[in-house]
Amino acid sequence: MPKIAERIVVDTRVMHGKPVIAGTRIPVYVVLNLLAGGLSPEQLLEEYPDLTLEDVQACLAYAARLAEEEVGVF
Repeated sequence: MPKIAERIVVDTRVMHGKPVIAGTRIPVYVVLNLLAGGLSPEQLLEEYPDLTLEDVQACLAYAARLAEEEVGVF
């Protein structure tokens, strides 16, 4: 199973192969959407006690790597 951005894995048997936090079924996009919606990292950790600050930082690093890629207009 590939390891991405330190704490993120992709496994076709977990969440249909979407990137998730290692050891959980929490998709990266959920973490990013909650942060984008205004939730602070501290609030996110309260809502998802299985997450760590390092997990949240890994999601942000993953998003930053994706943003470096060339993509089309939405």
